[in-house]
Amino acid sequence: MAVFKSLSDNDISTAKSFTTQLIDIIQEDISGSSTRRAYQQFITGGSGPGITSSLWQTVYDQGFTLQTANPLFDITVGLSAQSSLVTLNQTGVDANGKRLFPSNTVMMREKIDNYQQMAQVLLGNSSSEFTIQQTSGSVTIRQPMFISFKRLFSRDGIKRETFAMKFYSGSSSTVLNLSSSATTEGQLILSDISSSINKTVGFGGNYGTIVDASDTSNAVGVMYYDRGVAVLDLSRITDQSQTLVGTVKAINPTGYVTWISGDGKNINDLLVSGCIDDVVNHLCYTRFQSGTLTAMTFQNLTTINSTIIRCSLDLDEFNYSSNPTFKDSNNRIIVIDEGQEETQQTFTYVSGIGLYNANDDLLAVAKVSRPILKDPTRALQILLRLDV
Repeated sequence: MAVFKSLSDNDISTAKSFTTQLIDIIQEDISGSSTRRAYQQFITGGSGPGITSSLWQTVYDQGFTLQTANPLFDITVGLSAQSSLVTLNQTGVDANGKRLFPSNTVMMREKIDNYQQMAQVLLGNSSSEFTIQQTSGSVTIRQPMFISFKRLFSRDGIKRETFAMKFYSGSSSTVLNLSSSATTEGQLILSDISSSINKTVGFGGNYGTIVDASDTSNAVGVMYYDRGVAVLDLSRITDQSQTLVGTVKAINPTGYVTWISGDGKNINDLLVSGCIDDVVNHLCYTRFQSGTLTAMTFQNLTTINSTIIRCSLDLDEFNYSSNPTFKDSNNRIIVIDEGQEETQQTFTYVSGIGLYNANDDLLAVAKVSRPILKDPTRALQILLRLDV
């Protein structure tokens, strides 16, 4: 009897399991200027100093200049080419097919590009539009806010019916300052509640509807679970009648323009006249507020692919050891009871199992929590699990 035993294909099987992790993102992570990284990689010319803006911003769990900072998600906005904000402001198309817009609009082509890039990734066609499924029919998302969670936190996907987000649609005051966090009214709790009832799968993988938790019939966005991307309709989660005041970047000699309450500007004007940084700064600082309360939460999913190896130790196998100390100087097996060398059955304690390849190279060692008695009256079956 040998201390080695070959494994057959019947001894090896595979299994899949999942683990979850709760992710909690607080308000000040999103609203803080030191926790949001603006890349400022877009520069537009024109009258005055021009406009410098990012195409998106990254939110970190602490100051992004620290070596221990972890990026939580990217946030940006987009516009569908079929949005009325585009069609009503577009002045034409040049000979190269480039859309033309007046000087009082900013980064319109880049906002359209953001929309089309996300549509290509999630819908499989850059010309497609995001839609929300409601009981009364589908609604098109043409003015979205995109939140793309980083792989470190979304892992292999976001678990259905675990996403929730606190967002403020407006303010209790008549006007809302673009850089003010005094939004005391219009708090929304957005969630993917009931998304497990009608599971849907598309080009971007599994997805579900995000709704207003206080009125689940009011769908406001889509969560793409496998990609870790939330697409939220700004026209449905913001107060369209709320007057906005403040300063935005502009193409003019002074380099900025100030909105006053008499201008009657609202969120749609910001999406047209504000650069992407202006819009994202307003959403992050004002609409999420600043504080230590939870702004977003969800559970992620990590897939564990396991190989199960069945090691069978029959009655007449592995009852002795190849260790030289198992025998005395006369080559007799050492037993516990003196004088019973000829009658006492040998036994061992299994403390570990080694896995070898065809060349007898040791590949892995499995240890048991405590030694297991093995003798001719005891057959054992030990299952090894290798997780990937």
